[in-house]
Amino acid sequence: MTQQKSFAAHDVGTLYLVPTPIGNLEDMTVRAVHVLQQVDLIAAEDTRNTQKLLNHFEIATKQISFHEHNTQARIPELLAKLAAGHSIAQVSDAGMPSISDPGKELVAAAIEAGIPVVPLPGANAATTALIASGLPPQPFMFYGFLPRKASEQKAALTALATQPQTVIFYESPYRLAKTLTSMAAVFGDRPAVLARELTKKFEEFARGTLLELADWAQDNARGEFVVMVGPAPAVEKAPSTVPLPEQVQARIDAGARPNDAIKAVAKDNGLKKQDVYNAYHELEG
Repeated sequence: MTQQKSFAAHDVGTLYLVPTPIGNLEDMTVRAVHVLQQVDLIAAEDTRNTQKLLNHFEIATKQISFHEHNTQARIPELLAKLAAGHSIAQVSDAGMPSISDPGKELVAAAIEAGIPVVPLPGANAATTALIASGLPPQPFMFYGFLPRKASEQKAALTALATQPQTVIFYESPYRLAKTLTSMAAVFGDRPAVLARELTKKFEEFARGTLLELADWAQDNARGEFVVMVGPAPAVEKAPSTVPLPEQVQARIDAGARPNDAIKAVAKDNGLKKQDVYNAYHELEG
């Protein structure tokens, strides 16, 4: 077990995880700007893209590239700086670091090395879309991008088909219609919502069934999409044909206490506990 007190005094630097706007620059928090101004170095997914953000907020902090292609080479260098007492802010092109973006490897390495990791709250496309979707927001599951290979995608969707919560995906406009069609084939034509260009001028939500949205996407897929699919429909359990006393006794024989067995059988059959108690003890209701 380890314990981190984020804002206690440390002999090493701190790794800050700083969200950036997903479209609207006004979503940049005051704290995020302050941290980017105060750290010694910014580890950015794309330094050219991040430089535009830094210029807008008049932030002069030096950058270093940190993306999926140089992760393993950069981590020892960044850890050495952190160990020497330098603080680093890690940012992705948009939204939260590590959420479908680089970051998780550096976080894991920093924790292993005893470096404090401090997250800042901020913009996130998945939860921003979810709260306006009209689909059940709790519980939800975030998946991100599906595999591109057809067989792997089908396997992933099959594993998700019975999830009893809203599932959130990211998808590019080039694969959107095909992905929605594949989802309908595996999930059934259940309710879903698409969100695109979140926080921007052309923000848009499309709500319908998976097949309706697949048809819509043929001519309207522009921009990056958040795809939200409603929970799997509840499957009604067929009533047991085994008499209630036998169901109770089977649970008792398996080690359950009589009262617990009666309670479980009542729940399984959608009955009142007293009704099962009476049946088991051959009492008239």
